[in-house]
Amino acid sequence: MLGRMANASFWMFRYLERAENTARLIEAALRMALTKDFATAEEEWRSVIATLGLTALYEMEHDGYDGPRVWNFVLRDRANPASVRAMFGAVRNNARAARTCISSEVWEAVNESWMELDRMLARPVSQGALGDVVTLIRRSGAQVHGAVDGSMLRNEGFHFARAGTFVERGESTARILDMKYFLLLPSLSYVGSSLDSGQWDQVLRSVAGARAYSWLNAGNIDARGIVEFLVLDERFPRSLAFCRLALRRTLSALARMHGREGHSDELMAEAEARFEALTVDDVFDRGLHEFLVDFMRRNAAIAEAIIDDYRFLA
Repeated sequence: MLGRMANASFWMFRYLERAENTARLIEAALRMALTKDFATAEEEWRSVIATLGLTALYEMEHDGYDGPRVWNFVLRDRANPASVRAMFGAVRNNARAARTCISSEVWEAVNESWMELDRMLARPVSQGALGDVVTLIRRSGAQVHGAVDGSMLRNEGFHFARAGTFVERGESTARILDMKYFLLLPSLSYVGSSLDSGQWDQVLRSVAGARAYSWLNAGNIDARGIVEFLVLDERFPRSLAFCRLALRRTLSALARMHGREGHSDELMAEAEARFEALTVDDVFDRGLHEFLVDFMRRNAAIAEAIIDDYRFLA
C-alpha cells in the first residue's frame, strides 16, 4: 500500500475516534453541569477544555466558561482548529484520499455524516439542539465502524484504520481518567464523598462505560473498581487493556503482510511486558497519574513508529 493511502486510513480513523470521544465528553459534562449551581457548572466546563488541551487557545477567545461558549468552541468555532467540525472535515478529506482502499459503504457513511453535521454546525448550537448534535456524532462513528466491519477486506487498509482507532481510543481513555484526579476533584478531601462518586460516574459516561460497569458491579461506584475496569478489563472495548490488545493484533497482522516487524512492534512488545501480571494495586502503588502518563507516552511513541515503519506520506 502506498504510504499516502496508509496515512489517510490511519488518520481518518484517529480523527473519527477523537470526534466521538469529544462528543461523549461534552455530553457527560452537560449532564453534570445541569445539576450544579453556576460557579460549579463553570468548573465542569473548564475541565472539558483542559482535558482536550485547549485552555490557552480558548482563553485567547473567551473570558468565561459557561456551557454554550464552551460547547460551541469545541464543536464548531473557526478559531479552534481542533473543533469537531474540523475533525469531521479531516475524516472526510482522508476518506477521499483513501477512496481506492475503502469500500463504497464506508465512503457513503463518512460523506453523509459530514454533510449532516456540517449543516447542523453551520450556526451556534443551543442547549436544546446539543443533544441532537452529540447523538449525530456518536451515531456517525457507529455507522462508519459498522460499514468497515461489514464491507472491507481485512487487508492493509483495514488494519491501518484499526491501528488509528485504537491508538486514539487508548489515548482518550487515559486522558479522561487522568483528568479525574487533577481537574475534577477540588481537593483530596473530596475523595470518597458524594461529589467523588458523581465525578467517577462522569468519567464512566465520558467513555461510554457507565452501563457496562454497572452491569458488572451492581451499580457500586468505587474508585478502585472503576480504575480496574478502565485500565485492566479486556472485555470493555475502551479500556487500556482492550486497546493495547487490539493494537498488538493489528500490528502483528501488518507485520505478517509485510514480511517483517518494525520498531512499532518492538515498542508494542515493551508495552505488553509492562501490562503482564499488572494489578490495580500495582497501578495505585505506583501512582495513577504516573501510570497514565507513562501509558500515553508509550502510546504516542508507538503511533510515531507506525508512521515511520510504513513510510506514511501526507
